Amino acid sequence: MKRLISATALAVVMAFTAAPPAHAAPADRLDVPVTYYTLPNGLKVVLSRNTTSPIVTVSVYYGIGFRVEPRDRTGFAHLFEHLMFQGSAHAPKGTLIGTVTNAGGDLNGSTRFDFTNYYEAVPSNALERMLWLDADRMARPVIDDTVLKNQQGVVGNEVKVNVLNRPYGSWPWIDLPMAANTNWYNSHNFYGDLKEIEAATVPDARAFSTAFYRPNNAVLVIAGDFDEASAKAMVAKYFGPIAGGAPVVQPDISEPPQTAARRQSRVDPLAPKPGYSIGYHVPPRGTPEWFAMGLLDQILVQGEDSRLYRTLTQQTKITGDLAGGINDGLGNLFNYRGPMLWDVWFTHDADRSDAEITAAIDKVIDEARSHPVSAAELARAKVKMRSSLYGYVSQSENTGLVDLLAVYALFDNDPGAVNRLGEGFDKVTPELMLKVAQDYLRPEQRTTFLIVPGAAPAGGAK
Repeated sequence: MKRLISATALAVVMAFTAAPPAHAAPADRLDVPVTYYTLPNGLKVVLSRNTTSPIVTVSVYYGIGFRVEPRDRTGFAHLFEHLMFQGSAHAPKGTLIGTVTNAGGDLNGSTRFDFTNYYEAVPSNALERMLWLDADRMARPVIDDTVLKNQQGVVGNEVKVNVLNRPYGSWPWIDLPMAANTNWYNSHNFYGDLKEIEAATVPDARAFSTAFYRPNNAVLVIAGDFDEASAKAMVAKYFGPIAGGAPVVQPDISEPPQTAARRQSRVDPLAPKPGYSIGYHVPPRGTPEWFAMGLLDQILVQGEDSRLYRTLTQQTKITGDLAGGINDGLGNLFNYRGPMLWDVWFTHDADRSDAEITAAIDKVIDEARSHPVSAAELARAKVKMRSSLYGYVSQSENTGLVDLLAVYALFDNDPGAVNRLGEGFDKVTPELMLKVAQDYLRPEQRTTFLIVPGAAPAGGAK
């Protein structure tokens, strides 16, 4: 199965980048086939057919994620992701996983800032079974005391393993947003407080399912080898009868402007080295300024040719593990809705002071804010972005392609936008890059979060 899926991914990239006929998109543009429609119950459906190999990926995205979960139930979105693998009325626990693995396929799910998603990648002849299984767990998930208690224990252990008992466990992907934002929805501990996870009841879980896990808060994507007419008939058969309900009311996740620099730190008793991270708020997703910020990210932190990599790793040798990006750690540049940070983070030896590190970073940021990028550097950034985008679309099991189609349907009602992303980046000029750097990389918009290793002297970072 893995070898077949890899072959499919390679063929997808070749299809997108091969020389097209005169009426098609240019060779350096994505040309993803997209059929998009909505069922009467509100379910958005995206079909993208590619018959190179007999593989199909089915995915359902729900418009509920970490930041839009109920105020008194932190971690509930993540907990419910787990609950949805515990069986449905006509497919008891283990049926979904067994069906996929017995077919030689793969499946998974995840919770992100603004959505929760599930996918199955299987041979094409298993498409109908997947649609039936996904529809049954959308309409009739098993939510009882046994299931809830079991998954509360699983999620609790996951929090302990991945956050509480791991060096740097919540840094910076939880720590930095909590420090940089003031709106509760953007700044709470979205992995979840153990007490709140343990306090959830079966009525809470059922109410959550009714509120968010319904067709008019979801997108179904089918990508790969399938017959479109047959797929539409099966979607109507299995998902059409599910009740939609009233429109889902999303909370206000807007973030007030940051007008003063913020700085926090915490002692991590398991961390062997200090950690340094910074975050800046980015322009609204999809705007010309956002496209420019995506290219600034390429120039400043992505790859060994980036300015911060050269400064912090090659020249000053402050760190060897530089990382960062927009929506870094929980997704990518494209798959979120609402306020977001561009971050940079790394560990370093204890003999490098915060003042020294900040000065080195400030020099790079100040250069981006005071001088336009050269035409050559901007062209290189656009090539890197295009390469990154193509690499994402060509991920094995079609998961990257499905992700883009799903989020642009869910957030923008426009999955075809994936084919126009390149145009947005191509339009960015050095002048726009300079203006975005000046507007969004201001000192008062920066949040710094430091990790103090447990062996550090009392009093924290200096």
